[in-house]
Amino acid sequence: MLAKLGEIDQRYKKLTDLLGQPDVVKDQKRFRELSREHSELEEITSVYRHFQKICQELESNRQLAEDRSEEAELRELALEEIKTLEEQSNQLTHQLELLLLPKDPDDTRNTILEIRAGTGGEEAALFARDLFRMYVRFAESQKWRLEILNESLTDIGGYKEIIVSISGKKVFSRLKFEGGVHRVQRVPKTETQGRVHTSAATVAVLPEVEDVEIELNPNDLRIDVFRSSGPGGQSVNTTDSAVRITHLPSGLVVTCQNEKSQLKNKNQALKVLRARLYEKELQDQQNSAASQRKGMVGSGDRSERIRTYNFPQGRLTDHRISLTLYKLEEIMMGQLDTVIDALLTHHQAELLKAS
Repeated sequence: MLAKLGEIDQRYKKLTDLLGQPDVVKDQKRFRELSREHSELEEITSVYRHFQKICQELESNRQLAEDRSEEAELRELALEEIKTLEEQSNQLTHQLELLLLPKDPDDTRNTILEIRAGTGGEEAALFARDLFRMYVRFAESQKWRLEILNESLTDIGGYKEIIVSISGKKVFSRLKFEGGVHRVQRVPKTETQGRVHTSAATVAVLPEVEDVEIELNPNDLRIDVFRSSGPGGQSVNTTDSAVRITHLPSGLVVTCQNEKSQLKNKNQALKVLRARLYEKELQDQQNSAASQRKGMVGSGDRSERIRTYNFPQGRLTDHRISLTLYKLEEIMMGQLDTVIDALLTHHQAELLKAS
């Protein structure tokens, strides 16, 4: 581990020197690439240098504690300092182990978030709306930018489907474990007998990809245009601005109708299609290594029931890591950090175990 950390430290020093050279600054493409790499190595380099400093202090205090010519009081102080430094050293070692874990190349990407009502009729659509609001509030707390790409409303304001683009720092790394089936247990607003019903909504989290990463052959696409519709199917536009794109080889279909411009809707639909095709490629790769991923938090299976929201008990349960929290109201208000941090910690522990 130390040899690897030494190489990273040397690379960071070299990058720092390169970024100060006039010819590199003039070449904007190279400057951006080197700046990105420099930024990625900044945290691990800082922790490693702190670790080195602690190791040096430990060595000095050990020598002092073993030196019989020193006063007993000084040696006693050195022994106390050794205990503190050893604790810091162990913490930093663990932190460095985590920082050395292979990075998910998609972690820094922006994200396409898709929420769809599942079993449960109108109540499922209302729950999909509540999930959307939860993620909107969480995005606001992270200072992320959110843009609705497509939405399909029910007559009472629920969502049959909503697709949004979320951009900002580490969006995918924070949201990637949200994909799957979210189940709700509560008394629906339409229930007159006060009975608790169980409904569900599915969430898909897709990394957003660049045009050059997923090439689309125009011959593989069927593009249909039609008039946008609102709740109940009524027309909300007098022009054919809505766009439906069918990817013939895969059968994937994407519809976007939120913009008044047909061109904007087409571009949004292509963005979603690229994200879905990219996810499909990743899923195929993951399926080939399914035995290695069995039981892992990030299995990525959309059909996996991942979480239950029990409103009568004020309880949220994440079934993948057996996490139960009695703070459902705060979570639905967008306070998701406790849940997400627990999932990330569990995932990192799995990676360490496998390494």
